[in-house]
Amino acid sequence: MEKLKTKKLFLLDMDGTIYLDNDLFEGVPEFLEYIREIGGRYLFLTNNSSKSVEKYVEKLASLGINAGCDDFLTSVNATERQIKNKYKKIYVFGTKALKEQLAAFPITVKLEDDIDCLLMGFDTELTFQKLEDACILLGRGVDYIATNPDYVCPTSYGYVPDCGSVSDMLFNATGRQPRFIGKPQPDMVYLALEKTGFTAEESVLIGDRLYTDIACGLNAGISSILVLSGEAAIDDVKNSETKPDYIFDNIKSLLEFLKA
Repeated sequence: MEKLKTKKLFLLDMDGTIYLDNDLFEGVPEFLEYIREIGGRYLFLTNNSSKSVEKYVEKLASLGINAGCDDFLTSVNATERQIKNKYKKIYVFGTKALKEQLAAFPITVKLEDDIDCLLMGFDTELTFQKLEDACILLGRGVDYIATNPDYVCPTSYGYVPDCGSVSDMLFNATGRQPRFIGKPQPDMVYLALEKTGFTAEESVLIGDRLYTDIACGLNAGISSILVLSGEAAIDDVKNSETKPDYIFDNIKSLLEFLKA
């Protein structure tokens, strides 16, 4: 446990880890201040592709956390690296914000003959037309990429279907599964290490999901902390092959340990 006190780069999931909807969890501002005091760095990592980084900056500001665009890495950042210079036309199955983030790429939201990639994100603007278009494209055999495999997105009232749930729906219709880019794939962690200059040994990933956050830490070769403030419960850990290095009730209890 004492090794945890040597960490300098803290990669923080957001939904279920530092807040839930519009409620910031207790101890988060103090935790971020602690990281700054020890000469460390934190980055916010999210699989949620439905919002732009600017929207996340605004959201944290509304919760009392000052952050800039440079403090975030998203599944869209990792996806951009994967699709760069690879496709002549990409059908974007996602929100207006996702399309805006991918504006530099050859994208379309209409069914056309020269589409060679279907790119799906967490779509809070989902329509049946998008589902039908996706089935047509998958039947044609185009490449199929999804920003994240999360089955649900947490809310104050429970959960809503996320990208992984919609991909399962399309699998039932077409027999095809996407190549997932976000957590648990290690791409965002690698980007974070490149961005900050910290080593894997100095870094730790903190999140509330075993199959995305904790698995991402394992796949990237860095330490991981599961907080029980979101999706995962202690029984899930017992029943899962994916094990975090550390478990805390929440960010506040993690901070208390680090300052002890």
